[in-house]
Amino acid sequence: MNSTLRHIRTRRAALQREIETATHFEEWEESCVPSYCHPNPLAALVSWWRLYRAVGMAKHHCPEGWRALDFGASVGELARLLPEAVGYDFVEAHDKAAGYLMSQLPRAQRRDLASIMPRAYDWIFAIDSLEHNDNYASLLAALAQGLAPGGVLVLCGPTENWLYKLGRRIAGFGGHYHKTIIYEIEDAARAAGLERCGLSLILPGLPLFRLSAWSLRSGARKA
Repeated sequence: MNSTLRHIRTRRAALQREIETATHFEEWEESCVPSYCHPNPLAALVSWWRLYRAVGMAKHHCPEGWRALDFGASVGELARLLPEAVGYDFVEAHDKAAGYLMSQLPRAQRRDLASIMPRAYDWIFAIDSLEHNDNYASLLAALAQGLAPGGVLVLCGPTENWLYKLGRRIAGFGGHYHKTIIYEIEDAARAAGLERCGLSLILPGLPLFRLSAWSLRSGARKA
């Protein structure tokens, strides 16, 4: 735990120093960077802890992962938690976030969904990203096509319940960019040929975010 907290403190300080989220909040609001740098340490810790829990879930359900895709990667903080031997590709629409990521992590390869090879990834992450899109169902279908047999897709998203909305308001975020909720995203995952193999809350007893792991259904593996 001490090494985890040291990593978070180091990376949080680096982002606060290198990215002007305070003066350009609206430009970066959807990128997760303001959450990572939030002046309330507890609010910031929740954002970082999502990444640790997501990587831990991927390793648990697919221990031999060699290739990872990070959908909605923001500035690539999740990549820093992966083993160095793991190939890392990412999809990110925010050009400044993607530019920062590539300047920091030369091994990273920026992709779009059209360029993803079928069954190419052992680990696919969509951490608090799909809910920003009206076409989340078609995006999930494309991500499912990229998942290798035996691989795992890790989803995380907000519940949008009253407790989450209260916390978001207190933290100073608008949330107008959220088009759906995690339950509908999970329904779309099932429709895309995936079955859930793991489920957790980010913080036990606090239903703010749901974290889940998904694998290809038997029929989808053979397709």
